Amino acid sequence: MPHYVTVQLEVTDPELMQQYRERGFEPVQKHGGEVIAGGPDCEVLEDNGGGPPASVILAFPSAEAAKAWAEDPEFSEVYALRRRAAKTTITLLPPRG
Repeated sequence: MPHYVTVQLEVTDPELMQQYRERGFEPVQKHGGEVIAGGPDCEVLEDNGGGPPASVILAFPSAEAAKAWAEDPEFSEVYALRRRAAKTTITLLPPRG
């Protein structure tokens, strides 16, 4: 059963974020993940101050794969770039069913 991860971003440095986008999908692919939906052009349907408008949904084959992606030391430089470019919230969603 796939496990889903949401990545919410409030971009604070668009130039750095572009650099991250060029490198950020390699770690996802390494851990068997794929981008399901999202990106910088999300359409906000409701906002009462609850969060940033840019979001991405990722799918991984297991919770362990998602956690391995999030904690992979091989990509610490890439993750540091993301953290400098945006405020982020990354959430592993519990499976339903």
